[in-house]
Amino acid sequence: MFLVVFRNRKRADIDAAAYSADAEAMDLLARAQPGFLAFKSYTSEDGEVIAMSEWADEAAALAWRRVAAHAEVQGKGREHYYQSYTVFACNEPRVRHFERETES
Repeated sequence: MFLVVFRNRKRADIDAAAYSADAEAMDLLARAQPGFLAFKSYTSEDGEVIAMSEWADEAAALAWRRVAAHAEVQGKGREHYYQSYTVFACNEPRVRHFERETES
């Protein structure tokens, strides 16, 4: 698995409707890409957003980065939507899983 974490803060003057439309379009497009596994996004009380996408491998994540429509929206994000962002990417993250068994 290849993990990409996109940590960001939106601009105060963001066009929320335009951002939402672009985010929805990118979500649908990403889900259709070969190697896509999962996407989740969380917003903290202070407005910071953590968005995580999981890919089958680094090649799939890099292919997504090069999709023309995605690259176009990334530029739009830098110009219109984001105050700041940081991207973290790692190949084969250490994963530990716990799940409590349901009591009968």
